Amino acid sequence: MFNLPCVILCGGKSSRMGEDKALLPFSTFKTLTEYQYKKLKPHFKEVYLSSKTEKFNFKNKLILDKEKEYSPIVALKSIFEFFKDENKLFIITVDTPLVEISTIEKLINESKDYDITLAKTSTREHNLCGVFSTKAIIEVEKMLEMDIHKVGYLLKKMDTTFIEFHNEDEFLNLNNKEEYYKAKSIIS
Repeated sequence: MFNLPCVILCGGKSSRMGEDKALLPFSTFKTLTEYQYKKLKPHFKEVYLSSKTEKFNFKNKLILDKEKEYSPIVALKSIFEFFKDENKLFIITVDTPLVEISTIEKLINESKDYDITLAKTSTREHNLCGVFSTKAIIEVEKMLEMDIHKVGYLLKKMDTTFIEFHNEDEFLNLNNKEEYYKAKSIIS
């Protein structure tokens, strides 16, 4: 078991999907969120959901993001405030259900000397799949004061490292129906 909390980001608009992807059925579960939660729960001391609303049909621990604006930086602020007594936490988006536990373990093991440790593949950096130090709240608050909402900006301000992985499918991000059906076929 990993000795840090895990937060699943579930508060996005899902505009490219056309419906709330966090609530789409996945594998044998009623929702993608429940799939991620049940997959990750045995491996972390606690698993939390970050969302704008309580929209889930299963027992969970919820961090409500009460800001009107949809932004990962706004969500990170709520999360870091919630975990002010923690040093680090693992963050993953609800729409990356294929990330393997061994990958998460490697990210955690490689995170000791960095503020932020994230996954990358040959095609892209995965800015919301990794270990974050809660001290990043200082930069997040400055960013919001300047109306900056890009995670990449935060990564440049913090001591950030990327760990390379070679399985592109593992980081398939379910932004549209095609990617959703591809992930469902991989998992079945």
